[in-house]
Amino acid sequence: MPLSTPSNRSLFHTRSVKCQGYKREDGLWDIEGHMTDVKAYDMPHPDTSDKTLKANQALHDMWLRITVDMDLVIHDAEAAMDSTPFEYCPQITPAYKQLIGLQIKGGFTKQVKALLGGINGCTHLIELLGPMATTAFQTTHQIRRQTQDWTETGPVPKIMDTCHSWSRSGPVVKRKWPHFASDAENDS
Repeated sequence: MPLSTPSNRSLFHTRSVKCQGYKREDGLWDIEGHMTDVKAYDMPHPDTSDKTLKANQALHDMWLRITVDMDLVIHDAEAAMDSTPFEYCPQITPAYKQLIGLQIKGGFTKQVKALLGGINGCTHLIELLGPMATTAFQTTHQIRRQTQDWTETGPVPKIMDTCHSWSRSGPVVKRKWPHFASDAENDS
């Protein structure tokens, strides 16, 4: 179901985020994120007053690739910036190698911000890592699921209680894994 009909309006800005996951021949996975910011109007270029950023010309055009294993540990990272508001911006891209060794799991965002937050990184690339982490999870999920023991004697799946539908007291878990299900009344 689409959103309701909006009020009359004019487009001013478009942020596009695209994330893709690839299986590599060496058994690792590449997760690529691409983010653009585009204005629908001409504006003074932020870096110099004698240039104009034309409508539909990218203010931000940034890329990030992380290479992960099945445990979602980052083995490599690479950042690139094709369009930025300041010529100085791309100088921070080598800092994203610091992602190597981090694992995408609970606390990942906090670790990223500790390493690359503020003056140590780029706000836009840090924001891009959120959907990239989800893409890494989604890309590898089916294969990881096939190798995990989700039987009555196995560990509780990590996906449990991560959202409304995966609640142990909800109908999805009761149907798919009744041995992990619980009643809301008994959990209080």
